Amino acid sequence: MSSFADQLLVLVMLINFAVLGSSRIALAIRAVAAQGVVLGLLPWLIHPFSWHLLAIMVGIILAKGVLIPWLLTGAVNKAEIRRETEPFVGYVTTLIIGALLTAFAFVFAGKLPLAPAHQGLLFVPASVATVLTGFLVLTTRRKAITQVIGYLVLENGIFIFGLLLTEAMPVMVEAGALLDLLVGIFVMGIIINHISREFSSIDTSRLTTLKE
Repeated sequence: MSSFADQLLVLVMLINFAVLGSSRIALAIRAVAAQGVVLGLLPWLIHPFSWHLLAIMVGIILAKGVLIPWLLTGAVNKAEIRRETEPFVGYVTTLIIGALLTAFAFVFAGKLPLAPAHQGLLFVPASVATVLTGFLVLTTRRKAITQVIGYLVLENGIFIFGLLLTEAMPVMVEAGALLDLLVGIFVMGIIINHISREFSSIDTSRLTTLKE
């Protein structure tokens, strides 16, 4: 099971690169949705089966893999945008930085005093790499929707790390994190709607032109 979990975590990190290298917003949304589905399968691989665990997995897949991508797709259609055309940092450069951050995540994870049961697994390096990828997308993209995608990737990284702590913390903590994520998406949807209505663009760099 741990070997299959590591394979899924490798897939998660590959999806990170798909998000970093894609200018098509719809493709980035689908990549994040696929990442959410993969993360929804991970609890089954590291914890014994129970109906409670099954309910959690279904909730994660529906939230991360279906509901949130559906909301983002609706925002994209309303804003009538298709691509992130002028990021602050080019896509090739972003991919190179992403590769360096992923390598750093593996080095950093190797220095941590992990529990014996967690040593040799990819959960910590995949978590750190995904969080750093989310920050990279947030800081190098102009479109508000793409920045929301970065926020989703960042939260996915936090979720991966939280899987190692599920035995020590209540399930309600993760439910609260998902609730915060949904609230954040709704707020960003409102912001995107108002920006596109007033400025005919969702380029966040143009917000500097606002005056009181």
